[in-house]
Amino acid sequence: MGSQMEIICIGNELLIGKTLNTNAHWLAKRATSLGMIVKRITIVSDDVDEIANVLKEALQRNPHFIITTGGLGPTFDDKTLAGIAKALNCKLEVNDAALAMVKEKYEAYFKAGKLEKVELTPYRVKMATLPEGAEPLPNPVGTAPAVKVIVDGIILLALPGVPSEMEAIFESSVVNLLKKETGNVVFFETSIYADNIMESVLAPLIDKVMHDNPHVYIKSHPRGEEKKPHIELHFSTTAKNSVSAKKTIGKVIVELSELIEKTGGKIKLQKNRVMT
Repeated sequence: MGSQMEIICIGNELLIGKTLNTNAHWLAKRATSLGMIVKRITIVSDDVDEIANVLKEALQRNPHFIITTGGLGPTFDDKTLAGIAKALNCKLEVNDAALAMVKEKYEAYFKAGKLEKVELTPYRVKMATLPEGAEPLPNPVGTAPAVKVIVDGIILLALPGVPSEMEAIFESSVVNLLKKETGNVVFFETSIYADNIMESVLAPLIDKVMHDNPHVYIKSHPRGEEKKPHIELHFSTTAKNSVSAKKTIGKVIVELSELIEKTGGKIKLQKNRVMT
């Protein structure tokens, strides 16, 4: 089993349908491309107890990484850090390094004419008040630093909810952590299309090929109608290099295609994609 990750997205706006959870989609795709196995994505409200409970549950499952998004700002509903502290049964304290990051941001805003004066109000200091033992990660785009905490070997990363900030921090501070864990593997995916075969007939063929090739994951997606089946077959794997990945998936496509064609089905190929 490869390196496992859980994603926890925090925010009432996600639960009431006001905001589409693009962060979960982006993180899942990007983490998978780096060789991670995303085991669970959870959405939880801006509530300290809810955040603490879902974190404790995730920690018990012992993934290699837990990434949270949202709830790091200065307002009353930004409760992620308090939730983390409660889950870990530790105190919140002003972190000097984080405070320096926040101050530097406001000084830059002042110099750019966006502020009349640099003032570290309690709301701004809140963004630098972290669980004890936590490490702040620089935010290249916004004000609130991200937060890294290591708990019994599990790396917990709290990222902002603003997508541009979350993505920038992920690329600048998180990618290398993940690569260190996964060993720079390559994620490879491709699709073929099967016509003239129903998904119920296809299912045992997929089961057989996956059983014989456990490193390749095959997922069927019906795209047509019951009377005229048109099914996308998506293949994915991780490997040490793209040559190896292509070879592995190529072998599996041939095996499954032959089985499908024996039933009278037809195969149509699609362009490959390699994600590194």
